Amino acid sequence: MNPHIVLIEDEPAIADTLRFALERDGLSVTWCALARDGEIAAQQADLVILDIGLPDDSGLEVLKRLRKSSEIPVLLLTARAEEFDRILGLELGADDYVVKPFSPREVAARVKTILKRSQKSSTYSQPSIDNHLFQHDTQAKRVQFAGQNLTLTPSEYRLLITLLAHPGHVFSRSQLLDALGEAAEDSFERTIDSHIKSLRAKLRTIRPDLDTIATHRGFGYALEKR
Repeated sequence: MNPHIVLIEDEPAIADTLRFALERDGLSVTWCALARDGEIAAQQADLVILDIGLPDDSGLEVLKRLRKSSEIPVLLLTARAEEFDRILGLELGADDYVVKPFSPREVAARVKTILKRSQKSSTYSQPSIDNHLFQHDTQAKRVQFAGQNLTLTPSEYRLLITLLAHPGHVFSRSQLLDALGEAAEDSFERTIDSHIKSLRAKLRTIRPDLDTIATHRGFGYALEKR
């Protein structure tokens, strides 16, 4: 069966163009204009496209509730260009975001990429971690840092264990995108920067004295050896 997308968007003109682009790519789409209807429909979806500004609730609040019971992929739509909103959405568990105005073809491409990534994650594995600050429970897909559990989004988890598997190795953004199953495009590479920023914030909350992930300008990112 074709992947089923639930689109939660209150503007009919935007919903119509997105539904056309997605269905043209072979995806089935259910459109909901209200948050409460979208949350119900999301229970049977393979991916949710979620507008942050909804008339009956905040899309970020919807995302919070979805993440309490599900790891369904979520792509955020937002008219807000501020970095705070983008970072908050990623911290709450969104897989990616698109800022309005956008190309429906770009959204469709990102949806297909996220779906491909989620399919890979079911068999995802990494070598064991050799770093005394981190403990990795591969069965539960949980990472502890300095004895405390990290609350990670699926993308943050995959990025972190990729870095942990090879301490000191500098990964380019395109290599990190490969770990997420994404194509190496400029817009996707900026998403890597956002995920890394969020990861650093979570690590520094536990150990503010350590810079655990190093930036190698012009090259990429590496986990510092400890």
